[in-house]
Amino acid sequence: MYNFPLMRYMIPILSGLSILSLFCGCGTPSQPYVTPDRLQRGLVLVLPGIEGRSYLNEAICKGLNNGGVNWAIELSDWTSNWGVLYNLRAEERNRRQARKIAKRIERYMVAFPDRPVMLVGQSGGGAMAVWAAEALKPGQKIDGLVLINPSLSPQYLLLEALAHTDKGIVLQYSPKDWMLLGVGTTVYGTMDGEHGSSAGFVGFEIPTDRPKLYKKLYQIGWTSNMAQAGHSGGHLSSGAAKFVARYVAPLITAEEWSNDLMAQVKKQEYTQTADSPTKAPDDSALSDDIPTTEPAEPPPADPSPETPGSTSQPATNPASQPGIIGI
Repeated sequence: MYNFPLMRYMIPILSGLSILSLFCGCGTPSQPYVTPDRLQRGLVLVLPGIEGRSYLNEAICKGLNNGGVNWAIELSDWTSNWGVLYNLRAEERNRRQARKIAKRIERYMVAFPDRPVMLVGQSGGGAMAVWAAEALKPGQKIDGLVLINPSLSPQYLLLEALAHTDKGIVLQYSPKDWMLLGVGTTVYGTMDGEHGSSAGFVGFEIPTDRPKLYKKLYQIGWTSNMAQAGHSGGHLSSGAAKFVARYVAPLITAEEWSNDLMAQVKKQEYTQTADSPTKAPDDSALSDDIPTTEPAEPPPADPSPETPGSTSQPATNPASQPGIIGI
């Protein structure tokens, strides 16, 4: 666990939260990627962060579309009008909203049986994706979850969410997202109410007696090559359309998930599937209006990690686990 000189970073944290607040309500109410034809092919629910619907998460939808996802791509805003800090910490309300998202999924499955369903959640939306999967009926499964820099504690147990997926859960995390998912969640807490670094910063910890279901958890750490696709490693750029088109869309269209696929996506060496593009999208088709000015380096870290706060099961670093793609 990182030990931060908290007061030193309070101004950057508040500045980051202020920037998120500026994006609240600045998106458009339309759903340009939800059409009858697309609904016949499948459904991707995109769950935004604590700022709610904004240009930041509309870029995720755009990136999925431009990356070759021809399913319905629906932006589902779960947030309230009470501001970013309320949206971050109102866990009881947020879990009620997650149950509503699960009901939305169930209605789609009734209307379009045997069609694929995926959840893509960024920041606070990553927690909502996990909770929505947990809220599905017993035995009901969706294809998978993609979590982009989620604000969940690293010790959060994913067993129930994993059990409701066919392919599993992919975590995109970044050790450069220290301001909001390191210091910020240490001060204000994660979506699940823990004070410390988020999984979107350090990855999920894997129980040492790792249940078989954890084999369906794939963790992809940020690399400098991702900056070429618009993701500088910080929080605000994690939904950049180019990044999503290159590093998230192939996960949606892949027929199966495996460690080999994750490595190919990370190295940008993935090959064509039935529904995916043969190469990374043309940059000329993508543009981002997302601010990317973010802290370049994290603060000094404690070289001796502390024992995780969770007492439910012992855990280890994700990068040390066989079959887990680390940083």
